[in-house]
Amino acid sequence: MNKIIVISAPSGAGKTTIVHYLIDQIPDLEFSISATSRQRRENEKEAKDYYFFTTNEFKAKINEKAFLEWEEVYKNQFYGTLKLEIDRIWGNNKIAIVDVDVIGGINIKDFYLDKCLSVFIMPPSVETLKKRLMKRNSESEKSIQIRLDKAQEEISRNQDFDAIIINENLELACRQIKDIVTKFISK
Repeated sequence: MNKIIVISAPSGAGKTTIVHYLIDQIPDLEFSISATSRQRRENEKEAKDYYFFTTNEFKAKINEKAFLEWEEVYKNQFYGTLKLEIDRIWGNNKIAIVDVDVIGGINIKDFYLDKCLSVFIMPPSVETLKKRLMKRNSESEKSIQIRLDKAQEEISRNQDFDAIIINENLELACRQIKDIVTKFISK
């Protein structure tokens, strides 16, 4: 059962919502909690939403080779998947589901190959992405623009994934991805 599902998308495309849907619908899945050096948002909890590290702590983990993948997504904002987290999930006889940035998703797929299903969540448009990010009320105008610039680059990599789901209608996107994941698990 040592399989891994990777869900990647630009920030604001709906990947976290879709991952929560999949976990609710497919009992064999367990969420892989990512690590980050970014500031914790008001509603986030340690070891539930992320493992929060300072930038220096995160860099120490990189030097220890503790990550399956990691990326400096924005200046001094690192994100990564701890190897121990995947081992913990597999030890529970579950399938890991990972919500990561695009480069991280590609790196995990390259590492696990056939044990991994990688899915790219495509926003319907960059304008829709901007509206979703602004609706969060958690970031400055400058931060949103940085995320939108990065989104353009990430969208250009969507062909590196096993499947692409356009999230224009959340209910439809959820059904489509559930079908893809269920087929992969049953192989």
